[in-house]
Amino acid sequence: MASSMDSCLQLVVAVVFLLVFSVKSLKPNELRPSSIIKKVNAGGPYIGLISVYSREEDAFFSTGGFKPNPKHPYVDLSGRRFRFGKIHGKPVIYVRCGIGMVNAAAATQQMVDLFDIVGIVHFGIAGNLNNSMSIGDVVVLKQVANTGIWDWMKVNGTLELNSIAHLDFGTYNVPKGNETNLLGRISFRPEDFHSESKNPNTSIQLIWAQITPKWLQLATLLEGMKLKKCVNSSLCLPQEPKLVVGLNGSTANIFVDNGVYRDFLFRNFNVTTTDMETSAIAMTCLSNGYPVIVIRGLSDLAGAQTGKSAIDTFGSLAALNTANVVLKFIRMLPLNYYLYY
Repeated sequence: MASSMDSCLQLVVAVVFLLVFSVKSLKPNELRPSSIIKKVNAGGPYIGLISVYSREEDAFFSTGGFKPNPKHPYVDLSGRRFRFGKIHGKPVIYVRCGIGMVNAAAATQQMVDLFDIVGIVHFGIAGNLNNSMSIGDVVVLKQVANTGIWDWMKVNGTLELNSIAHLDFGTYNVPKGNETNLLGRISFRPEDFHSESKNPNTSIQLIWAQITPKWLQLATLLEGMKLKKCVNSSLCLPQEPKLVVGLNGSTANIFVDNGVYRDFLFRNFNVTTTDMETSAIAMTCLSNGYPVIVIRGLSDLAGAQTGKSAIDTFGSLAALNTANVVLKFIRMLPLNYYLYY
C-alpha cells in the first residue's frame, strides 16, 4: 500500500514539474511574432521602408521623422528587426535588410508576405558612376539593372550577335599588346524575371527593372529641394548638392572601387549609381505586383578618385540627404497611396 502511494506521489510530482516547465517555456501569446503581426496589420495598410546598413539607418532615425508605434514598436523575424510607426501620420514599416542581393531579396519578400504593404520605398547610399553628378547628390532611379550576371567565355570565344555588353580583360593589358590575358572575357546576360502575372515556372528575359511610373512622377516634384552641403562647420562639399529624378542604376554583389570598371559600366549601361541591393528589391516588388521607388545618395566616386574613397568622409551626409528626400516623398504621397500606382 505504501509503495503504491509513493508511486502515485512521484507521478503527481512529475506531472506538476512538466506543467510548470511547459508554462515557463512558452512565450506569452501577446509576445509571439504571429500575434504582433496580426495586431499590426489591423492598423494598415503600410508603406514599406528598406535601408541596407547602419549608417543609413542612423541617418534615417536622426531626422526624427519616424514616430514608433507605442504599443508594438517592432517584431524580430529571421534576425531582422521590423519597426512599426508613422511618418507624417502615415503608417510605415521599416527594416534594415543587410548588405548584398540575397539579404535584400529575402527581407523584401518577407515584408510583402507577412505585412499589409501597399508598396516599398528603398533608400540608401551608392557609388557614383556619372561624371555629371557629384558626391552628396541624391538620385531617384527610373530603372535598375542587375549588372552582376555574366557568362565567362574562353579566351577566343565567339560573342553572340545580340550580346549587350562584354568585358575583354585583354583590352587592359599593360603594356598594350602584351601577351594574351588568359582570363579571357565575360559577356553580360539578362536576368530571368518571374511574375505573378505570368504562368508558373515561366519567365521573361529582363535587363531593366522599371520603377513604378506614378511614384516616379510624384518624385519629380521634389527636384530643386535643398539638400545639406556640410557634414559640420569645417567640412563641406565644394558645391550645392542636387536631387535628380529619372536616371539609371546598377546592382551587383560587387563593391565598385575601380576607375576602369566604373567607366565600363557607365559607357555600356549609362548607369549613374552602383550598389549591392537595389535590383533585388525592385525585382522582388515587381514580381509580387507591388509598387517600388528607389532613392540613393551618392557617397563616393566608385574608384575614380585619387587616394582614399570619400565614403568615410561624406557617406553620412549622403545618407542624411537621402533620408530627408524619403521623408518628403512620403509626405507628398496621397492618403489613398494604395491606389497610387
